Amino acid sequence: MERQQEFVLRTLEERDIRFVRLWFTDVLGFLKSVAVAPAELEQAFAEGIGFDGSAIEGFARVHESDMLVKPDPSTFQILPWRAEAPGTGRMFCDIQTPDGTASYADPRYVLKRALAKAAEKGFTFYTHPEIEFFLFRNEPEAGRAPEPVDSSGYFDLTPHGVGHDFRRQAITHLESMGISVEFSHHEAAPGQQEIDLRYADALSTADNIMTFRLVVKEVALEQGVYASFMPKPLTDHPGSGMHTHLSLFEGDRNAFHEPGAEYQLSKVGRSFIAGLLRHAGEISAVTNQWVNSYKRLSGGGEAPNYICWGHNNRSALVRVPMYKPGKSQSTRIEVRSLDSACNPYLAYAVLLAAGLKGVEEGYELPPGADDNVWSLTRAERRALGIQPLPSSLEEAIGLMERSELVAETLGEHVFEFFLRNKRAEWAEYERQVTPFELGRYLPVL
Repeated sequence: MERQQEFVLRTLEERDIRFVRLWFTDVLGFLKSVAVAPAELEQAFAEGIGFDGSAIEGFARVHESDMLVKPDPSTFQILPWRAEAPGTGRMFCDIQTPDGTASYADPRYVLKRALAKAAEKGFTFYTHPEIEFFLFRNEPEAGRAPEPVDSSGYFDLTPHGVGHDFRRQAITHLESMGISVEFSHHEAAPGQQEIDLRYADALSTADNIMTFRLVVKEVALEQGVYASFMPKPLTDHPGSGMHTHLSLFEGDRNAFHEPGAEYQLSKVGRSFIAGLLRHAGEISAVTNQWVNSYKRLSGGGEAPNYICWGHNNRSALVRVPMYKPGKSQSTRIEVRSLDSACNPYLAYAVLLAAGLKGVEEGYELPPGADDNVWSLTRAERRALGIQPLPSSLEEAIGLMERSELVAETLGEHVFEFFLRNKRAEWAEYERQVTPFELGRYLPVL
């Protein structure tokens, strides 16, 4: 840690960095930042920087508001859109109380706790997200439909296309910050893009997703367009997901891989999937945390809305990708419910907790779904034991508030705040008179 701190301080001097932004997230996953001068950084490393926690969503009550941000020097990077001298750097921070203990309201700490529990069992948790988002010509405006930057579709390459130039610039920024990108392409809906980040440990991935979302917004501003991670902005087109590939490793060995087993999937891998399936409903309010998230899940377009797994079945909640011969490290599972607007720290924490619960308890994996689940009748799904995911945020909240697994994983403070906030969001949504209602009922009633 000291060596990393020295590296940061030396880099600030050598690269003429005049400002350092200290980043952290609130419970809902919104990025927060405080800028400090390089001269203050040694003290920040040693003691942290104080702030009013009661002003941040879900952090503290007024009578316990003093909190500290403690920068993590291993996350230091120079912001590429502020690269001209004098430059600006950034670091992610851990949140502490004045006595130096970790704050239970810090989403990063929630994930760290989950990872520590996995480490006690000898596991390291790796994740690989495929992040979808939209590019629009106009900024959000009440009563005005968003206008996609193009009318292209899946994998389309359009000469002089906005998306092509956008992705190139965004990837250049990401890689300059040490965030490796694996693939990028146009997605199925007009204006929809996908950029896939390379496999990394779950904490690094969550940090990278927070950075990714800001980079995408910044590049959009540079290019005169608007980027949105809203799960379902267009009624008649697919929404934006964040399909995430997961695996557990024991040292250098992939714990999900077993040579000769069906799909080369080990007992640990099978029990992990069983845990994800059994607890899928109760973690949905975290993996899909907005009212709009459920418009995506119920809207088709390869978004899952039934709890099942399958081999290469893109209608399933959990998919086991095709095994590549001779590549035991590549055995993994893909969870397809997440959307790219979730809080990645909390989402990865509950996914890991659900999977590990399956491993700990030895859950049996039910038979996989070979058919397109959407094409089955309700009776056929019932006969196969396939249950639906929550169809609304209200239903998801109801399942979450009865979940011991989620309460234990998030901790009492985050659990209670998150539920309170989501109940308020649903209540506000229910009160709205929507354009659908006005268009359907006003002319005839």
